[in-house]
Amino acid sequence: SEPLAWAPVSAQAASLLEEAADLLVLHRDFAAAVERCEAGCDSLGPGTGPGPESSAEVKCSLCVVGIQALAEMNRWREVLSWVLQYYHIPEHLPPKVLELCILLYSKVREPQVMLEVGSSWLRDQSNKSLPEYSSLLELYLLHVLLPLGRFEGAEELVRSCDVFDSEQQLAFLGTICESRCQWTQQEEMRLAAEEQPDATTETVLGVLSQKLLTMLTLLRRALRSMSSHFYLLPYKKMLLATFLLYLVVVRLDPASPTSLPFIYKLVQLFRQAWAAVFSPIHRPPIQD
Repeated sequence: SEPLAWAPVSAQAASLLEEAADLLVLHRDFAAAVERCEAGCDSLGPGTGPGPESSAEVKCSLCVVGIQALAEMNRWREVLSWVLQYYHIPEHLPPKVLELCILLYSKVREPQVMLEVGSSWLRDQSNKSLPEYSSLLELYLLHVLLPLGRFEGAEELVRSCDVFDSEQQLAFLGTICESRCQWTQQEEMRLAAEEQPDATTETVLGVLSQKLLTMLTLLRRALRSMSSHFYLLPYKKMLLATFLLYLVVVRLDPASPTSLPFIYKLVQLFRQAWAAVFSPIHRPPIQD
């Protein structure tokens, strides 16, 4: 095709646009593509200059290529601020740029980023005369308002919109009602899922409490059995033998002849106590 007769500034921007497109599609050099887009937008200045239609198209195309390059680099968070530095206010965004931004932030599950921007653009009177207005309104409803649960705002926007006839309004209101029902079901399922771990925790705690109670019961029985066994041991004899040993060692003289009978009895007492402690447990005889 024959080259278009661009103004000098627009020709420079168009050349940068062509380079940016090649870097994006052919060379996959996304950072360099963004640099060419920025240089092209800067060359056009804040306004569109002479030949506003052609300059506006070039600027819009530069922003479209820049948005795609930023998205490829996973720098989608910068897209809206990057675009607004060349258009300054949301109402001046071209329809194609606004469409890409809505679709991009919807894809990354961040539709709230476009909530105020889309609302400002749709409220602008000059934008309502654009042929893309109805499609952008539908896109804003489906990808921004409904995913965010803004059902009342969506209904108000549809009823106050002049570009829709009654049949289209009823269709959109039906879509909003259906989306509201799905939203309510999802919220109920989410609340049920949040309550389920609590019930599971209570069940686990109940099982642990039952196991702990069983262990305590077994421990009590074991202690009772041990205490009944210890009661069979001749504690009195052991204490008496210990006391006598204390008397022999501390108070008596083992070398004295008068202490020998007493020591002999003490040894006999210790033997009896030792045999009683280490003998099998005494069980009472079974009576017929």
